[in-house]
Amino acid sequence: MKAVGFYQYLPIEEKESFLNVEVPDPVPGTHDLVVRVKAVSVNPVDTKTRMSKGTEVTENHPQIIGWDAAGVVEAVGEHCQIFKPGDEVYYAGDKSRPGAYGEKHIVDERIVGKKPRQLSFAESAALPLTAITAWEGMFTRLGIDSEKDQYKSILIIGGAGGVGSIAIQLAKWAGLHVIATASRPETEEWCTKMGADEVINHREPLLSQLQSLGFESVPYIFCLNDTAYHWGNMVDSIAPQGKICSIVGSKEALDLSQLQHKSVTFAWEYMFTRALYQTDDMIAQHRLLTDVSELLDKGALQTTLTETLSPLEADTVKEAHKKVESGKMIGKLVIEV
Repeated sequence: MKAVGFYQYLPIEEKESFLNVEVPDPVPGTHDLVVRVKAVSVNPVDTKTRMSKGTEVTENHPQIIGWDAAGVVEAVGEHCQIFKPGDEVYYAGDKSRPGAYGEKHIVDERIVGKKPRQLSFAESAALPLTAITAWEGMFTRLGIDSEKDQYKSILIIGGAGGVGSIAIQLAKWAGLHVIATASRPETEEWCTKMGADEVINHREPLLSQLQSLGFESVPYIFCLNDTAYHWGNMVDSIAPQGKICSIVGSKEALDLSQLQHKSVTFAWEYMFTRALYQTDDMIAQHRLLTDVSELLDKGALQTTLTETLSPLEADTVKEAHKKVESGKMIGKLVIEV
């Protein structure tokens, strides 16, 4: 099959940062689906993976990345019980396996959801990775309960990106008061469009801005931006016995002792954990994607797609990676096959 991949871990400006390649057709394992890819979203994890090893490293086989897709099931493994050929699906996949920058893709059905009926493949592909991250971050790691925690406040740092765009919506759906951060007029406007009750600037001290809005602290913080950069602000702004969750790894050591006197909980969220470690609750990602799909079909949530490119070939992927690496993306970028 045709695919887009690379042999060396190169800066995106390099001619061979992505190449059009041909690889063998995928063969499903016992729990796998073979999906005919219709659209794939580009995420920061893609750009980081492309640069994850030194430029001097050369692989023997093309590396296929991309973990956010929508398509149609073509074949299923012998133990599959959830999906059948012809089903339209969306999913983020498993980072320990080849990605979806190709005509076909293999994915374990336990981390796959049924594509929203009301959305196109491109609109659907914009959502799985970010929706899983936001859902797990808020409802699993932070333990937010839509019945017990209604009207409580959450600070979402980095509200205009892919995860922030859906996190704002899910937090509002759960009944929370949402304070998002942005640093440009256009990103502030986007956060408001997604449903944020207030938007503050993460380039300025957060606590004073929260206090000006009438909040002495917040019980929940969801950090979707540079964790180390925002650490001091989070320590200052979190309420006693509050909870912080971040999705961005830190190159600097975080001083967790600063949270001790407030008895604050800190948690990481990494949406590939369940698939990477084959955890007993892998099926939870299928269930949450199903719930998100239903919310989208009901109009309770909206797609975060803001830009579409086509077709799925090396030059298009290069353009997409350049846009994501610019750090100025609002919402999500999707490549249609």
